[in-house]
Amino acid sequence: MSTSETKIEDAQGKYLHAVKNGQELTDAEWQQCRVMLTNKRIAIVGDGKISIPLGDIDQMGERYDLNQQAASETRYTTLYVDDDVLLVTTPDHDTFETNFYRAFLDGAVIYVKHPAVVGGVVQGTEWQRGRLKVTKESVRMVLEDGQKFDIERDDIGEFETDERGVAGEQRNVLEVEHTDGEGRSVQTYLSGREHHISVLKQLLEEGAEQNRADLELDPIERRVVMALYSGVSPFAISEFVGIDVERVEEIYDRLIELDVIETVRERKEVTLTAQGRKVAGEAMGDQ
Repeated sequence: MSTSETKIEDAQGKYLHAVKNGQELTDAEWQQCRVMLTNKRIAIVGDGKISIPLGDIDQMGERYDLNQQAASETRYTTLYVDDDVLLVTTPDHDTFETNFYRAFLDGAVIYVKHPAVVGGVVQGTEWQRGRLKVTKESVRMVLEDGQKFDIERDDIGEFETDERGVAGEQRNVLEVEHTDGEGRSVQTYLSGREHHISVLKQLLEEGAEQNRADLELDPIERRVVMALYSGVSPFAISEFVGIDVERVEEIYDRLIELDVIETVRERKEVTLTAQGRKVAGEAMGDQ
């Protein structure tokens, strides 16, 4: 191990070799192993040793429930390496995944457009390079113009992928809705090398997934959510929507219970949660 290679995690775990040389191993079973993760590679040591440079990982994917053995495990990480697919898990899998994201993404340079959209209004922001850092709570970015911002992992509402022109090429772009330091709903666009973007996509999708829910809101409740999303003061909702203050208070109480809004301070000054911003985005898209 060279002096430039730093160990990030060394834990007991298990792995399942789901695909080898392009062939699915339908009778594959979980094997106990030692999982060592550095800033350059992941090593899986069991009866033998599999050492994978991080740069050789093509994609970090979703679940690959090849057979009942794979499906029986609640949490695992899926790694695509050339014609192989490996599933890896450890007892403290949340920590392992965060450490894997750190190993793969810390220091990576990607293209960033921030903010691309503010409160539903497209901005004239240009693409610039940014450097990533992953923590348990957020994805931190430093842009070449000196701007710094965080995307909190539990504050992601809408999350989509698209293809756009970036730096003279058509590239996959991650479109992430979150709040900025001023509490505004913004969208940030992210693009770059495919292996970086595939892992970053998985990280951000996990945050968005926590806030996905199908909520049954009546038309008035949706109008309140949309008004808050558009920047209307919580104290002006009664006049803006055309309902009395008592009805507004009732709606706020229900939306708080549903985790669509949260109380900022007393007198029901509220702001939308990530889930609430998703509801608002869907409502606006339906119009």
